[in-house]
Amino acid sequence: MFDQPWDFRDESEALYQLLAPLSDDAFTRKTQFKNWTVNEVITHLHMWNWAADCALHDEAAFTRFITEVHSESAGVGLRPYENRWIAGLHGKALLETWRKLYLDVAQRFSVADPKRRVKWAGPDMSVRSSITARLMETWAHGQAVYDLQGVVRRDTDRIKNIAVLGVNTFGWTFATRKQAPPSPIPHVRLTAPSGEIWLMNEEREDNLVEGNATEFCQVVTQTRNIADTRLRVVGDSAKLWMSVAQCFAGAPNPPPPPGTRFIQTLPV
Repeated sequence: MFDQPWDFRDESEALYQLLAPLSDDAFTRKTQFKNWTVNEVITHLHMWNWAADCALHDEAAFTRFITEVHSESAGVGLRPYENRWIAGLHGKALLETWRKLYLDVAQRFSVADPKRRVKWAGPDMSVRSSITARLMETWAHGQAVYDLQGVVRRDTDRIKNIAVLGVNTFGWTFATRKQAPPSPIPHVRLTAPSGEIWLMNEEREDNLVEGNATEFCQVVTQTRNIADTRLRVVGDSAKLWMSVAQCFAGAPNPPPPPGTRFIQTLPV
């Protein structure tokens, strides 16, 4: 047994509880993330949960799926493919379909060998890393929904999974940009939601990122610009990293411009 499948389930449940009281019309509202609607956010999470589940139990089917995704999204992005894949499902029906699958996915991952390798859109990864990636995606895309609803998310220490992923992808941030990672690797000192202090990488005071763990996770998932946080960033290496940090797979992606992602005020 390992914790990440249940952390994924609990993060998904928190987002579900936020959305469950809403009407179908509320799912058509646009978020600050690329103007995606709530329907499109949940569609994205649902399809890639399905893909991770497929990679776990049917490698051949996953390979066919990802080949089709790459072919049909080339030059136009994922949105058209995801909209076709969901076949018109929307609103509360989409929400319940997403929930049923993520509960099943958490259960199936919980009994898998966490060290087993599985296929993905990029390099293969471990079962543990695969479900951690689903947790990260749920948390990151969920941020746009919390912001839209005007709700401050009450994080728990399960976000340590995302913080660790953010630290571990220091090199990836630069590799995807075809750049050598700067040196030294910054020390990271974070205050968890519980108040615990998380220390990562070699301790040093001349190159570090220090502050609130939620804000660190927001920066590495690109749901906030570093300028919109209170993180303390010291040293050239740390400053460069925080200006472009990217803990997710895919092509290099720029962080949102300062001041463009925030908790919105719901219309009266």
